[in-house]
Formats: sequence, C-alpha cells, structure tokens
Amino acid sequence: MGTSYATMDTLLVATSLVRLTCFCSNRGSSGKECYIVLQCLNDQHHVGNNFQMYIGGECVKPDIKIPQATTKRLPLYYRFLKNFSNEGKKRISSQELSDAMKIDSATIRRDFSYFGALGKKGYGYDVQYLLEFFRQTLDQDEAMNVALIGVGNLGNGLLKYNFQKNHNTRIVVAFDTKAPFEGTTVSDIPVFHPDRLEEMYEEFGAELAILTVPSRSAQMMTDRLVKMNAKGILNFTPVRLSVPETLKVMNIDLSVELQALIYLVRNSG
Repeated sequence: MGTSYATMDTLLVATSLVRLTCFCSNRGSSGKECYIVLQCLNDQHHVGNNFQMYIGGECVKPDIKIPQATTKRLPLYYRFLKNFSNEGKKRISSQELSDAMKIDSATIRRDFSYFGALGKKGYGYDVQYLLEFFRQTLDQDEAMNVALIGVGNLGNGLLKYNFQKNHNTRIVVAFDTKAPFEGTTVSDIPVFHPDRLEEMYEEFGAELAILTVPSRSAQMMTDRLVKMNAKGILNFTPVRLSVPETLKVMNIDLSVELQALIYLVRNSG
C-alpha cells in the first residue's frame, strides 16, 4: 500500500523556482516516515515535476528567528487571504493586501521574506498558494485545546465567544473559584474549581491556558501551569509573569492599550 501523506509538518523553503516541503506519514507498525519533496514551479507558482527523498522519521523545522510583531500578523494575513479567496481573487499585490489590512506594503514584504520568496516581482502573490502556506504555517488543520482560568466578566465573554472564527482553537474546559468541586457548565463549557486544575487540564487535553484571574493569583496559577508542562499562556492580567523559556506567554493588557490610544488621540495633529 502506498504512503499516504496525511500531514505536512513544515514548509522548509519557498522560492520562485522550487518549493521544498517535508511530508510525514504514519504507516502503522513501521512508525512515522518522512520525505523531502521538491516541486518545480512555473512563473505562476503552479507545481510541475517533483521528486521525493526519504529522510527518516522526523521533519526538522528550520531555525528562523521571526520577530514577535511579525508572528502576531500571521493570523491576520491568513484571515484576509481567505477573504480574497472567497471573492475569487487569483493573485494579489502587496499593495492590495496593504490597502485591505491597513498595513504598510513594505512591512508585508518584509514579513513574507522571513519565509522565503513567496511571490514574484511583477506578478505578485498567488492567493491559493499563500493561503495554503499560512494554513500549514499556522497549523490550521490541528485543533489546539485551551483551558480558561478565571470565569469573571471577561472570562464569561471569552466562553461565549470561544473563538468561533478559528477552526483550530477552542476552549474545552474552564476553572473558577466559585465553581463547585464536581463542576458546572457555562456556555456549554465544563467549569471546575481550581483545586482540580491538574486533573482536568490533562483529562481535557488542554495545551494552552488563558489567564483572566485577579492579579494576586496570576503567578501562583502560572507556577502550577509550568509544573504541568503547559505550552503557552495568553495573559490578560497586568502581572508580568515569571516563566521558563520553554513556556510562551503573550500579554494583553487592556488598560495599557487604552492609555496608548488616549495618548495618540490627544497628541495627533
């Protein structure tokens, strides 16, 4: 039986001439097998001839340092590219993307350059190619389970929203000090007392946590997440958390954002 390329672990190189991709497949008892596939492209980034080479059991992701500002824009690129695709657009220029997203076109080109030559001068960008590229880069095919810690006003709002526009992200369990030990349900999401954090975090397969607890509890909850080998925290508290390098944290401080907006309003023009 032939190999079924069920997953694409990482897109290694994209240039105007070739595309190098690492595919992995599971073949039952023989385990995971990975191949480098070289695809020859024409001027419109359409795939021509290709060949593959067996490389063993793992795809190794390239060590590319991507600035955090660029990282935060990647989901926006994906969202707007989906809009262009739904409108039937086949190709776009960086200026068209700039006009739609209200981001400088030079910034867009610089962001894209971290991943190789995704477009061609004089032609622009192939929408479907870019869409597929960012779908794989952002792992849109793999669901990421999220735990919400703190079901106050903000937490309740997040439970109701539950990332409805993100097919690969969902809150599967929540924790709050007011919840009974045996658990309850809010917006169809099970909510447990924090005393059961370790137990239920693992049972529901959570990998990320959203922190919307009072400031006094933020670091304590974070320390517990560190011991549980959580992969990342979206931190809505004003506390700057102390974590090891292996745990990724993104801070969203609404009061800081509002103060910055007030400054811009009062000092513009």
